[in-house]
Amino acid sequence: MPALTDPALTVDLPDGAVHAVALVLHGGRESSHEPTRSLQLAVLRMRPFASALAGTSGLAVARLRYRARGWNGDLRSPVADTRWALAELRSRCGAAPVALLGHSMGGRTALYVADDPNVRAVAALAPWIERSDPVAPVAGRRLLLVHGDRDRITSPKRSAAFARAAVGVAESVGYLTVHGERHAMLRRARLWHRVAAGFVRCAVLDDAPERAGDELVANLVAKALAGDTDLQV
Repeated sequence: MPALTDPALTVDLPDGAVHAVALVLHGGRESSHEPTRSLQLAVLRMRPFASALAGTSGLAVARLRYRARGWNGDLRSPVADTRWALAELRSRCGAAPVALLGHSMGGRTALYVADDPNVRAVAALAPWIERSDPVAPVAGRRLLLVHGDRDRITSPKRSAAFARAAVGVAESVGYLTVHGERHAMLRRARLWHRVAAGFVRCAVLDDAPERAGDELVANLVAKALAGDTDLQV
């Protein structure tokens, strides 16, 4: 097994006080103990999401790179790394509320660590979800799941089932189907970036949904926060 480096956490602070934090979590593989590298596609794919949040007043934007590329069964490798990152952010930013923004394995990780006391919201994009994954960690959180209907890597049906199970557990649950989209979120990339960023800003900074973007994006964010589990675009 190759030697693993420590997880890497990059934090971009806003001008002035930190009122909230967005922690961006990349995807990975089902099984791999190979070290995660900064130029791997799963890591690079999340940079535009961080960029969409950059410059938001009062919002610190953090990006985590896990030690290992894989989930690795019962090890749940990225879960431990993300809990470490949340503790680091707590030491730097105090009790500022945190929104988790994760893709694929990063979405699954976000759902597992949503019970951290600082976490207030989770945006899980094309998340990898198994039937045994618990809903309890999202209790009291604002939750958004987004999945492309042509995704063949992770299951839209399992995402939708998780969203239904979370109703009444989470503070609010939104589920959005992106038609014609695959796992990499590239065909309608700008939509993914803007919806995710708008949801994060509204969920932890109490921004008005109409500030989330154009009319389409603002409407999707508002309905997600209101608990619409049958959004389609």
